[in-house]
Amino acid sequence: MRAYIKERTLQVANHIADTQDTIRKTAQIFNLSKSTVHNDLAKRLNRIDAHLYDKVKHVLDVNFSEKHIRGGMSTKLKYSQREKQ
Repeated sequence: MRAYIKERTLQVANHIADTQDTIRKTAQIFNLSKSTVHNDLAKRLNRIDAHLYDKVKHVLDVNFSEKHIRGGMSTKLKYSQREKQ
């Protein structure tokens, strides 16, 4: 694995472990695609640092389980703002 990919993977993983951000938000912060971030975390991180992988996996599992709730809240907010206008 190339050094810059390894470094990027560790930076992204540490960011998610520290901030609990989603893959989408992390991709925007690092100016990467969601697919790149996902591949870094799901495929590469386990080979680089298994302990960090476990932390990140837990955060991603929590985010995945809450995804439908966030979507519903976003839709509710969207339509409540339309009613006010």
